[in-house]
Amino acid sequence: MRRVPVAMTIAGSDSGGGAGIEADLKTFSALGVHGVVAITSITAQNTYRVSAIFDLPGWLVYEQIKVVVEDMGVDAAKTGMLSNSEIVESVARAVEEFKFPLVVDPVMIAKSGARLLREEAVNTLTSKLLPRAYLVTPNVPEAEILSGLRIKSLEDAERAARAISERYGVEAVVVKGGHLESERVVDVLYYRGGLYHYESLRIEGCTHGGGCAYSAAITAYLAKGLDVVGAVGRAKEFIVWAIKHGLRVGRGYCPVNPLAWLEIPAEKYRAISNVKRAVEVLLENSSRLLKYVPEVGINVVEAIDSKYATSVEDVAGVKGRIVRVGDRLVAVGPVEFGASSHLARLVLEAMKIDPSVRGAVNIRYSEELVARAKSKGYLVVFVDRRLEPEEIRAVEGATLPWILREAVKQAGRVPDLIYDVGDVGKEPMIRVLGRSAIEAVSKLLDIVS
Repeated sequence: MRRVPVAMTIAGSDSGGGAGIEADLKTFSALGVHGVVAITSITAQNTYRVSAIFDLPGWLVYEQIKVVVEDMGVDAAKTGMLSNSEIVESVARAVEEFKFPLVVDPVMIAKSGARLLREEAVNTLTSKLLPRAYLVTPNVPEAEILSGLRIKSLEDAERAARAISERYGVEAVVVKGGHLESERVVDVLYYRGGLYHYESLRIEGCTHGGGCAYSAAITAYLAKGLDVVGAVGRAKEFIVWAIKHGLRVGRGYCPVNPLAWLEIPAEKYRAISNVKRAVEVLLENSSRLLKYVPEVGINVVEAIDSKYATSVEDVAGVKGRIVRVGDRLVAVGPVEFGASSHLARLVLEAMKIDPSVRGAVNIRYSEELVARAKSKGYLVVFVDRRLEPEEIRAVEGATLPWILREAVKQAGRVPDLIYDVGDVGKEPMIRVLGRSAIEAVSKLLDIVS
């Protein structure tokens, strides 16, 4: 059996789950390494303040590291909150004894402003731990303290990274560029005399725990055998993703979302699989559906989870739709994301009201089908497209979201079925909604039967 890489976090616990060992372990899991911990401090913390800190004794921090190394080994480790000199010295002793590569995230101040490394411990960090580290990942304020230089530009960050490496004997230094004012965020790696830049757009998102997750990602990739240049590059991709898809919780700084790295691909796989199965069911029931095929064809769609779905590119559908060919239905193209425009927008709007509604299918309007749906107990709503405001008509793609909102106004919730009788140049249509593409198609077949 192939051995699973082991990555360790030596850091404090964040009771709010956004930073510290909680963020680190999520990152380790997302990147496929076994995460182990040595807890240094317990904090009473949320998204906007740290109300209390309890430091564990240094001997216990050392012992946590020791027993893990003795049992399973540690391929790479990182530090976060170390709090005091006793803990810093204990970690330095463990690194010296067990010789694992160490990433030091020199956490000094929490995002809320609370001090996470006492002033007396800064000298201990620089004199005893940094010389034993493989990589250090300061942000700009931390890099200014460590280098003694003012950092206002990319060139300043390069000088600071070199100075930190030369002053403390650290082989690799990453100065994170998030605090510098620019449209792009550029992180600078100084490694063995060379400089490397890692750029990303400055994105809107959640940043609480960002430094923790970034250094944890570097640690995970080092544990998996990547060199430092590759590990930092992959970690940069990871943290941008985690920030962009951050979790909107709490009243303060919302936390990064390391698990988005796993969840979004999993969600896309699920949506694609469900739509493919829904298409198979439609084609298998061609004889029952042929007379209800609209001129524009049938489409069936499903969106990924509402916390990630933001555009039609997050909704899977049938490219070219499903059309009638002789006495059967045929899918014109493959199932892929972005294949639907209109029906996808209907689902995206529905998810704003009820996140569980992710699927939909359209069919030609028929009084018979509407009557059957009502008789079977489905919530059916009529929307008069002639009442669509001109300002809505003038915006490409705005009609179906308007139809959904109008239906909800009438029904008080997202209906099972929304129909209209068309307008000038607009074909009458029925749209069936469900928690998935499969459920939407099941409702349709139930109505048709």
